[in-house]
Amino acid sequence: MANPFLGSNINLVKTHNVQALLLTLLHEDNLSRIQLAKRTGLSNTTITNLIAELIQQGLVTEEKCVQEDPQVVRSVGRPRTGVCLNPDARYVIGIHIGVGIFRVALTNLRDEIVYNNQELFDVQESAFDVLNLITNSVKELIKKSRISKKLILGIGVGASGLIDFQTGVNVFAPNLNWRDIPIKAHLENHLGLKVVVDNNVRAMALGEAYFGSGRSVDSLAFVYGRIGVGAGFIYKGQVFRGSTMGAGEIGHTNLLLEGGEFCRCGNSGCLETLVSEPVILKMAEKIQLLEPSGILAELIKENQGENSLPIIFNAARQGDSAVLEMLQERAYYMGVALANMVNLYNPEMIVLGGIFSEGHDIFIDPLIKTVRQMAFADLGLRVRIRATSFGWKAGVIGAAALALTSFFYHLD
Repeated sequence: MANPFLGSNINLVKTHNVQALLLTLLHEDNLSRIQLAKRTGLSNTTITNLIAELIQQGLVTEEKCVQEDPQVVRSVGRPRTGVCLNPDARYVIGIHIGVGIFRVALTNLRDEIVYNNQELFDVQESAFDVLNLITNSVKELIKKSRISKKLILGIGVGASGLIDFQTGVNVFAPNLNWRDIPIKAHLENHLGLKVVVDNNVRAMALGEAYFGSGRSVDSLAFVYGRIGVGAGFIYKGQVFRGSTMGAGEIGHTNLLLEGGEFCRCGNSGCLETLVSEPVILKMAEKIQLLEPSGILAELIKENQGENSLPIIFNAARQGDSAVLEMLQERAYYMGVALANMVNLYNPEMIVLGGIFSEGHDIFIDPLIKTVRQMAFADLGLRVRIRATSFGWKAGVIGAAALALTSFFYHLD
């Protein structure tokens, strides 16, 4: 991938140059000053001046970054000194608001989790009661970390539903029963930190692009399934949100024109009615009733009647053919939707999160097979499809990435 973090030697764009330098160090640490100049297109003098300021601020260091190019044999003299980002110089807070659960994490400049909390909530609670719970959780997290609030750059929030990125308002989240909720204003007023809010799956896509398996590609799609199904798109480090912030509602693409189940969006036959967690649980209940002596029924009995995704996945892994067939059929429908997405967006990589990563050993092979068969020409052969590198952490890491790119690494 060509380096997208090029700077300029014009004095009026010093902030831009600092950000270009920091982004370069994020993606390729321990570079010499000469290498940094080549990577960013900045002069050696500009690099020297910027590094001096960043060292003074504690953001970068040269003390523990001795670098030696393995392709260069040096017979005399000291090893070349490299420049490193100091990951613990600043921190951000990431908040992932899911359906009935929120997670809060404090991360460093490399989006590595230092401390985290999570809490369940009733979706029937008012949005502001939930936001107050989140506020208290953040305060507890800061107190527990013993990190000075002065070192915290801000808060990123990834929330379920349609988000107005400019205002930080959750316009509509049907799974939460939220409408026109001012998340940004509420948290800023109660916590005294800068806040940025986006859709949770777009935040996850950003986290994967900057800090996960998507670092090596220019175009990435992140697809997340839980109560609903959504997608986030990244192109050359930038989030694509659409003209009205609604890009990525893949869960409401219509796959069954006739005879489909009714969807919460008001239509029927949507992808969400075929592959989401509630659908899988409902179909597993039917299998349990039809096959009371089957592997799934036995596992549910062993777990005091609990019917959950881990139990369903384990039943398939242990050879329950009915469960495996049901899950592979879900993978087929997901593959059809992704084939359509590949035809439209043509990403280099698709990363799967939520239920699709939890059951990746069951979903991915049949899903990839469908994408390769149904995508136009050889587009399905070229796209790389994999599970998220962050597992359950994808939400908070994505939210923290949103804060980091907005308040530290962002290119104006």
